[in-house]
Amino acid sequence: MTINDITALIASDESRTLELKKTTGELKDGMHAACAFLNTEGGWLIFGITPKSLKIVGQQVTDDTNREISQALAGIEPAYDIQPIYVDVPEYPGNKVIAFHFDGWKWGDRPYTYRGRPYYNLESTTKIMPRDMYEDRLRAYEPQSYAWETFPAKGVSLSDLNRDRILGCIRLGVEGGRIPESALSAPIEDTLAKWKLTVNGVPTNGAAMLFSNNIYPYDNFQLRLARFLGNNKLEFIDNQRVEGNFFDLLDAGMAFFFKHLNLSGKITNRSLMREERLEVPVRALREALINALCHRQWEKQNLTISIAVYDDRVEIANPGVFPPQIPIENVKYSHESYPYNRNMAQALYRSTLLESWGSGIHRIIEACREQGVEDPTWRWDGGFVYVTFKRPVKLDSYSTQLPTKQENEPLNHRPSTDQVPPKFAPSSPQVRPKLYNLLK
Repeated sequence: MTINDITALIASDESRTLELKKTTGELKDGMHAACAFLNTEGGWLIFGITPKSLKIVGQQVTDDTNREISQALAGIEPAYDIQPIYVDVPEYPGNKVIAFHFDGWKWGDRPYTYRGRPYYNLESTTKIMPRDMYEDRLRAYEPQSYAWETFPAKGVSLSDLNRDRILGCIRLGVEGGRIPESALSAPIEDTLAKWKLTVNGVPTNGAAMLFSNNIYPYDNFQLRLARFLGNNKLEFIDNQRVEGNFFDLLDAGMAFFFKHLNLSGKITNRSLMREERLEVPVRALREALINALCHRQWEKQNLTISIAVYDDRVEIANPGVFPPQIPIENVKYSHESYPYNRNMAQALYRSTLLESWGSGIHRIIEACREQGVEDPTWRWDGGFVYVTFKRPVKLDSYSTQLPTKQENEPLNHRPSTDQVPPKFAPSSPQVRPKLYNLLK
């Protein structure tokens, strides 16, 4: 590197990838910037430049200078191997510019800290990294050590887990060829251990979410359900909040769809059997709800998954994030699987309730297209992932365009419903065949 290279580097002033310091007397601030470069896009840290005038002045470099630089760099964790680049300054004989180039951060790398604090670049400003961002990066680097689903459940024992649900999953997995038949006779505790849903014989948070009958320790094992009048949230027709484990919430959500979406039927030519279907495909709704329950950020205890049915659309909102490897604009295209809760996702995959290889979104779209329904859309607002299904243009039970009822005319629909009880049977007799038989 020459003085001309330095001149070219600093020509556009400081930026997200360039930090200038007059001397190594500013080493501490310089190391904050270095840590930020390592946690963002990388960049240059250069000593010997006056930041305001961009004048290249350099500085004297002594043994003490080299020792101070080495001690400062030792404060970066994990250790980063880098050597300073010294460039002579012709206008100031004996002075040198000291330059460092730091590589950028990649998803899955361990986040860097300086003296125990993580820094990152927000535009061209160095800031302390928010706790949520730091924890997300730690999870990506070592998911089995930092993931909420892997911690031992507090207040939940093996006896609290619903054995019928677990056995049902095992049977589905055996029938689907994803679990060996020997699992049917093996102790359930052994199967849970193989699925990484126990730690030293204690259920994990993931096991509690999937199977626990005791949800008292978890305030966020809930699902909000609402049927709104019109296309906004100003007035609702039905408003519920239900609680339970994964299967309780799945059953409640699917029952709500059957309750508030139009159901049609026709006689098929081949079998002369009546074929019933919702206006939005059941397979698509079920897959989207399973994804929301499996991939949400359960550690965010003050947030809740919600289902909102409007006149023109259905929205499922999930407190979570899109994997950084998948830009939201590419979510409909083929991609790998990056489950937020890996052990829960693996257990559901073995049970055939969830597919791997990132095919869930493709199958949702495919189910909609088979039924002639518009493709759903996905968006993220910084806190929630939304999947939105457009409802076909039809008058439903609550449409304000329906003729006004005449006096004494029998009421076909109640204006609102009782609350769904906090615990659910596996599925009601009416819903069960639609959820499990109709979809196969």
